Amino acid sequence: MGVEFNTHPGTAIGAQRPWFSLADMARVRPRLCGGILIESATMFSRYDMHAHSTASDGSLSPSELMRRAHAAGVEVMALTDHDTLNGLSEAAAQAQELGLGFVPGVEVSVTWEGITVHIVGLGVSADTEVLRRGLEGICEFRDWRAEEIGRRLARHGIDGAFEGARAYSNGQLISRTHFAHFLVEKRHASDLRAVFRKFLVSGKPGYVAGQWAELEDAVRWIRSAGGQAVIAHPARYGLTRSKLRRLIGAFAEAGGEALEVVSGSHSRDDFYTMARHARDFGLLASAGSDYHGPEHPWIQLGRVPKLPDGCKAVWKDWHLSH
Repeated sequence: MGVEFNTHPGTAIGAQRPWFSLADMARVRPRLCGGILIESATMFSRYDMHAHSTASDGSLSPSELMRRAHAAGVEVMALTDHDTLNGLSEAAAQAQELGLGFVPGVEVSVTWEGITVHIVGLGVSADTEVLRRGLEGICEFRDWRAEEIGRRLARHGIDGAFEGARAYSNGQLISRTHFAHFLVEKRHASDLRAVFRKFLVSGKPGYVAGQWAELEDAVRWIRSAGGQAVIAHPARYGLTRSKLRRLIGAFAEAGGEALEVVSGSHSRDDFYTMARHARDFGLLASAGSDYHGPEHPWIQLGRVPKLPDGCKAVWKDWHLSH
């Protein structure tokens, strides 16, 4: 089951769409057993359009991630590492070997009205100079930020944090998650979530404000690379309804195409709220686990709920041959 990328007529800026050869999923109705709903394949999407590997802050290599997705029953998998394309070739090769549909992607860090939001790019061409240059600029800031987090934690009496975080990373991109692993190892906090609360959010010792890409630039880079731009996990930003709709409006005006309606960090109510926002703004809908690794058991590959009825999926114009 190979994957080819051919230009699809009518897409923006010559965008390319993935062509997949997929087997039909089993159509098994949910059953009740002792009053408990038994999960079936019909309850979950065969697409997972948001996941991370060791190329950024995931704990599985790109190859391991593809193997795990295939084993979990995912049929079309995207790799969307933070601000890097470095894992795409390895992931694509493994997906081809497995017969797994693969979508090359990226998750771009953006600063909008003083807050950090993430824009996923799906179906991007990794050799596009505009996208690569933009991501290189973000990574330069990431390098400085990692060193500054280390300096600030040292002033708080925690030595060796930068070196410890680098040891947890792939040596190319050091994220706050890598600092969190180091701080848990050194018993400064009980788990990753506690680290963020105590050290890495605004007002805490290791917090460094992000200075990321402009929203319009991120969308432009993705579109120039033949991709579709998607606002990642919009419910996670804690925005008021009016501010969220301003964000979505600015994104749509810039040429953004989709909203991540279903996310591993969204509640069921969030699914339906975000579906309404997508319809209101004429945007497509995406679904992704935001999987980072098995150490986060509450998020699993192959367990991405289907999009709510009435949504137009971001993959609606992708050609699927069975």
